[in-house]
Amino acid sequence: MTQLKKVKVGIVGGTGYTGSELLRLLARHPQAEVTAITSRGEAGVLVAQLFPSLRGELDLAFTTPDESNLTACDVVFFATPHGVAAAQAGALTAAGVKVIDLAADFRLQDLVLWEKWYAHKHPAPELVPASVYGLPEANRDAIRNAKIIANPGCYPTATQLALMPLIENNLIDVADIVVDAKSGISGAGRGAKVDMLFAETYDSFKAYGLNGHRHLPEIEERLSIMANKPVNITFVPHLLPIIRGIEITAYANLTQEITLNELQQLFETRYANESFVDVMPTGSTPETRTVKGTNHCRLAIYRPQGRNKVVVTSVIDNLTKGAAGQAVQNMNILFNLPESMGLDTIALLP
Repeated sequence: MTQLKKVKVGIVGGTGYTGSELLRLLARHPQAEVTAITSRGEAGVLVAQLFPSLRGELDLAFTTPDESNLTACDVVFFATPHGVAAAQAGALTAAGVKVIDLAADFRLQDLVLWEKWYAHKHPAPELVPASVYGLPEANRDAIRNAKIIANPGCYPTATQLALMPLIENNLIDVADIVVDAKSGISGAGRGAKVDMLFAETYDSFKAYGLNGHRHLPEIEERLSIMANKPVNITFVPHLLPIIRGIEITAYANLTQEITLNELQQLFETRYANESFVDVMPTGSTPETRTVKGTNHCRLAIYRPQGRNKVVVTSVIDNLTKGAAGQAVQNMNILFNLPESMGLDTIALLP
C-alpha cells in the first residue's frame, strides 16, 4: 500500500485560542505534520510549555516569522489579527504554498465594505478576487483548486448553514431576516480584557454590537450570493457566560406555503451528504454542549404555532466548526484527503 506524503503545515500566530485549537486538531491528524509555528513574543518557547495539554504530542518550538521558512510548507494557516495574512499571502502563493486565513482579510469581496468595517486600507486588494470563501457546504468545488481560502467567521458559519436551504429554494423573504446570536467568551480571543474577566461575565448575559458587528457584512454578502439578490439581516449578537459555543436563532417570513414536515425533509435532503451538519429530528432543541470540541453543526427547524414564520436554531463550537476545525476541513479538501480526517471527534459531555 502506498504511503501518502504528509502535508507540511505552518501556523502563523499560534498562541491564541484559535492557534491552540489548530494545534490540538493537527497533532492527531494522520496526514498533517506541523513543521513551523510562529510567534514573535514566544520565540524559542516550546509549544508544550505554553500549552501543557500538548505535552507528548508536538515536539516543536515557536519561532519568529523570519526564521520559520514558511515557503517550505504545503499550507500555511494564519491565526492572526486582520491584515497579517493579506500582507504575506502574495509571497507564499507565488512560492506554491496554499494559504488559509482564519481572520477576515479575504472574507469580503467588496473592498469598499471591507475598508469601512475594518477601518484601514486593504493590504493586498489584488489578491481578493482570486480568493475562495471556505464554507465547504456551499463552496466545495471552488475550495479544491484555491490558492487562498478565507475561512468563514463563527457567526456567519452558524447563520449560513441555518438559512442556506431556505434561500436556495426561494422560500423566505430575504429583505427581512432576524438573527439572534450568542457566543461563548473564547470568541473574544485570548488577550486580557476587563470586560471578559470571570467576575465581569459570570452569572450575566448581555447583547453587544447592536449598531453593527463585523460579521454582519460577511453574512449579508454570502447570503446575497446564494440568493442572487440583496439579503438584509438584523443581526444581534450576545455574550454567553460559557467558554465555548455559538447558538443562533434565525427568524424569517415564508413566501410559499410549506408544512413543517416538508421543511424538515428539505433540510435533511440538503445536508444528507454533509458529514458535519446534523439536522435533528422535529421538536429538537440543539445545545452548544452537544458540539463542544467538534466540527459539527446541529440544526432544528420550527414553525411556531403553525404561523408564517420559520425559525431555525443552529449550534457550533466557535473554535472548531467556527474556526480551526473548518480550516482543517478546508485543508483536507485542498489536498484531496477524506474531509473528516482528523476531525472525527465526539463532543465532551457533560
